[in-house]
Formats: sequence, structure tokens, C-alpha cells
Amino acid sequence: MTDDHRDSALAAAVARAFAADGALAEVDAGYRPRDAQQRMAQAVAEAIDADEVLVAEAGTGVGKTFAYLVPALLSGKRVMVSTATKSLQDQLFLRDLPRLAGALKVPVTIALLKGRASYLCTHRLAQARDDAQLSDRLSLRTLAKIEAWAQGTRTGDLAELDGLDERSPAIPLVTSTRENCLGSDCPQYRGCHVMKARRDAMAADVVVVNHHLFFADLALRDTGLAELLPSVEVAVFDEAHQLPEAGVAFLGTVLGSSQAIDLARDLLAAGLSQARGLQPWNDLAAAIDRAARDLRIASAGTLRDVRATIKLRWEERAGRPGFESALAALGQVARDASLALDAVAEIGPDFDRLAERARVLSQRASGFALEAAPGRVRWIDLGAQSVRLVESPLDVREAMRTQIEAAPRAWVFTSATLGAEPTLAWFTAQAGLDDARTLRVDSPFDYPSHARLYVPQRFPKPNEPGHPSAVARLGAACARAAGGRSFVLTTTLRSLSQVAEALRDDFAAAGDGIEVLVQGSAPKRALLQRFVSASRAVLVGSQSFWEGIDVPGDALQCVVIDKLPFPPPNDPLVEARVKRIESEGRSAFGEYFVAEAAISLKQGAGRLIRSETDRGLLVICDPRLAASSYGRQLIAALPPMTRVPDEAGALDWLAEIAATPA
Repeated sequence: MTDDHRDSALAAAVARAFAADGALAEVDAGYRPRDAQQRMAQAVAEAIDADEVLVAEAGTGVGKTFAYLVPALLSGKRVMVSTATKSLQDQLFLRDLPRLAGALKVPVTIALLKGRASYLCTHRLAQARDDAQLSDRLSLRTLAKIEAWAQGTRTGDLAELDGLDERSPAIPLVTSTRENCLGSDCPQYRGCHVMKARRDAMAADVVVVNHHLFFADLALRDTGLAELLPSVEVAVFDEAHQLPEAGVAFLGTVLGSSQAIDLARDLLAAGLSQARGLQPWNDLAAAIDRAARDLRIASAGTLRDVRATIKLRWEERAGRPGFESALAALGQVARDASLALDAVAEIGPDFDRLAERARVLSQRASGFALEAAPGRVRWIDLGAQSVRLVESPLDVREAMRTQIEAAPRAWVFTSATLGAEPTLAWFTAQAGLDDARTLRVDSPFDYPSHARLYVPQRFPKPNEPGHPSAVARLGAACARAAGGRSFVLTTTLRSLSQVAEALRDDFAAAGDGIEVLVQGSAPKRALLQRFVSASRAVLVGSQSFWEGIDVPGDALQCVVIDKLPFPPPNDPLVEARVKRIESEGRSAFGEYFVAEAAISLKQGAGRLIRSETDRGLLVICDPRLAASSYGRQLIAALPPMTRVPDEAGALDWLAEIAATPA
């Protein structure tokens, strides 16, 4: 870091903006300068000035969003901000960026760019009206709601529709994918919402995207970022801890039964409506549909009654005659379909695109019949009615290095959790950012005074049969003391259902009147709204509730975690990573399992204290945390909460804060 960096015009402008009488104070009467926030903002300004790579961990309450947005806006450079979730995208675009641009008096244009699945496709909406798949009343009502909204929307962003369930089967029918989009051949191309969003992004000074879109573009060059990224001078990745896994998901290759079934549906619809009698459309569609379902059956093998998606090792099915023949059959019927579609391609653009989809499906089936490429791992995602064959890289190091070396620009990666060690090596090693400048800014919250940590020592071990019921009993006791106001976070969906059922039984037997809300019983947003509005409630959630949830104030005063969140050792991707670490003579348990658990634990614990006045109790129902050497390492990764020695002390603390609201 040079004096030129510290004394730059940008650094001075950032300092003025964050001053007690600066631009932020003028528009927010409650604004107070925070040393941690200003420290991070100056580091971001220096990275922008020098076109450097900065990795910054900012604890809860630092105000990292403003810490990177203020220098980015004041720099006058073209900025891309990427987030892990569409909800944070919307927050930045609709609230934070307009508010800050106004406060700083910076005349910038701002654009929001999401993936195709977020935008209405008017061409497919017209086709969906005649789709026989939507036979249930709820889906038909959803379609009618979308049609009414479509008449007035300017953006086509489905997030505008209040109460729209993201799980609705109507949504895939009214949105496009790379495979089924007709591009410039589409009759609705001039009014296409996806293309308008991309044009707006190309013309904007600041563009808000998400990690999935970023990596999908690296893999497919089909999201609009390929044209945008070369002109970006500042790239910021918020919630960067999710970047490595998002990249792994999108840089791989997938062959799914749903892809094939969607192709069969679209082929039949186009064939019967535009080329009836010219090809055996019913037979072709039925053959693809049957082959897709046969592949799912062959992948399941002897497994029955699969409810939640499970991962199978590739070696468990590869080489078996039934699986190999099912894969070959799907490739063959896809080839047959592509030939039939090529024969009528001149009739309209739908058939040319369908033929390309069929060819890709056939090629992927052939590819999965061969050995995986070096440095990649394969597995099978088996669901209740579908299957996905996946080939993936082990990390995103190479992809990120390629991007960073492509052109000089500033790169800023930030999150509340990027590592348990000062060097933030957990993140930098995975992302190929070994030479990046790192910064760690601790939370300004008074954790020792406002938070307590309880780790029960005389407690069933996580692998013992009585563990879920013991978690529920302790969770119920905490919820009674807190008057509800509790999250119970589990590491698996199986534990989720067991704990939730035991909690309901416990509350019902005692007549407590505490409502149990369970992940999956309603959309995530609806569950959170119900939790906040209910007078006495406990929310039981698994992975999706460990992070990205913000419930400040007295509504949440207790977080119970069922066990240490180690990666599942039998997960094929985990196994491949462990094998690589051990082949290099390193300890997989210490370097991978403990490091991953520390990050997840920090995320789960981070749900508890969300503001300076929040108070609460964190309970971790895993005696290994107190008894093992790595337990001390994991506790050190948590915020500095005051330990309570026993259950009585934990319940007394909850009763105290429940009786004296902040």
C-alpha cells in the first residue's frame, strides 16, 4: 500500500462521505461514523485506485454494503456488483443504490440483470395457454395471475408478482431457457424482457447481477455478461463465501431427465401445432419421455421410496448393464428426434432450436458414457421423480484466475464469513486468489454483554438414536423461556422432520400454544413473515435458513443448532476433494472438514445478533464442541459470546432478556 493510494482523491472523497457531517449524515439523521466501516471503505477505495484484488471479511454490523458501494459510486468507474441471492440483488437495486446515489449526488444509471428464469417470456406465455400439463386449479390460477400482470409490467421480472410461489409448475412454462429460447427468430423478440434487461445493463454505469449469472456466462456465454464484463472497471462480489460452490455448480456438465421430458413436451406441442402429420411427433415425444424415465429407474437401482434428492457415487451405477443401456437409449432417441426436427426446420425457428436441444441431449448422453475428464468428478442426483447426471470441477480456481488475469480492473470479494483464520485462506485458496490483499474487520457489536453460548456436555452424540429428540427437548425448553422467538437449525432434512415432529408433540403435550413453522411447508418468505408476526413461534429450518436471514430485534432471541455442520463425508464432491488433499500429504480433516464446519457455524450463529441492541442465546447441541481439540478451534471462529455452564443458566438468560425488551 503506497502513500499515493492513501492520499488519492477517491480516498479523500470517501472520507468526507463517511464523516459525521458528510453526505450520509445529511440524508440519515441516525447515521453515526463507524471506524470499522470507514476502514473497509478506504481499503476498497485503494483497490479501485490500483486495480487490485481485495478480499475483505466484514463482521455483522460493519455496514459492508455501504463500505463498498460508496467508493464504487464515487470512483466514476463502471461497476458490476454480484450477489449470491436475487433478494439481495433486489435490495441493492431498489433501495441501497438509489439511496446512496442520491446522498452522494452522483448521476449514475443503475440496471438489474438476472438469469432467464427470472423474466417472463411472452412467446412461451402464449403457448402455455394451451398446455395440457396445467390441469390443476392452483396452477391455472397462477397462470391467469401472470397473464394479468403481463399486460402492465415494464421489466417482466417475476419478482414483481407478490405471492408468486417459486415452486409453481406454471413458471417453467412462461420463462425461457438457453435451450428453448428462439433468440432473434422469436416473433416476440423486439419486446423480449430478457433482451431489454441486457440492453439496459450494457447502457448502465452500475449493474447488479448474481453469482449464478456470472458463472453461467463463463460456462455458456449466454447471459449478457460476455458483452458487459470487458467494460467493467470495478467488480464487487458480496456474499462471496457462496462464490466457490456457485461456480462449481455452473462450470460443470449436467444431463437431467427433466431436460429430456421438457424437450419431449415442447417437441410434441410444436409438431402438432405447426407440422402435424409430417413426422411421428407422438411417437418421438413418447420415446424421449420413456427413455428419460427409464434412466431415472436405472439410476435408482434397488432404491425405493426416494423422497428428498440424494447423491449417489458415479461408481455405484457406472458400468452396470441397466444403467449403460438406459443412457445409450436416451442418446439414441434424442438423435432420432434431432433428425426428424432437422427435416422440418424450414417451417419455423421452433424446430431448428428443438433440433439443437435434441443434439445437445444426445451428445451429453454420449459424453457420460465415457470417462470423466481429469480433475473433474461425477455423481448422480436422484430425486423422487427425476435424475441428474453431473460432472463438475473440484473448485473455481482456474476459472477465477482466468477472469482476473484477462484485463486490469479492481476486484472486491466480501462477506461476513470468509475464513476462520486471519489470512482468510478458506476462501482465497478455493477461489484462486492466493496473492490477493486481505482485510478482516470485526463486528462492532458487544457480543460478550449481549450474547450467550451454551454447549451441553451431557448430551447424546449426534450419531446416537436419541439425539434428535434431545435437541427437540432442549429447543422446547429454550422456546418456553423465550416465549417462542427461536430458530432450530438442523444439518440434514432428516433431522429437520424428526426435530419438528418432536417439538410439536412437546408443545402439544404441555399446552404451550407455541407454533412450529417448518421449512418446506410454505415458501421461505412466507415462513419468515409468519415467524415475525406470530406472538409465540419456533422456526425449524435446514441449510437455506443458516444464512441470508435477517430478523433483528426481539423477534428472534434464541438459535439452536443441532450438531456441528461438517460436510457429508459420503458426498462424491467431498470425497474427491478429500482424495486430492490427502494425495498431497495434507490432513483432510483439519484443512477441509473443520474449516468448512467453521464457516457454516459462523453463518448459523450469525442469525442471532443483527443489531447493536439485539440480545440472545446460541445453543449448539453437540458435545464434541466441548470435548475435542478441534472444538476449541470452532468456538474461536464464533463471535466472542459469553459461555454459560449449564441449562439452568441458559434458560435464566432467556427469561431475563424476554422480560426486559431491548
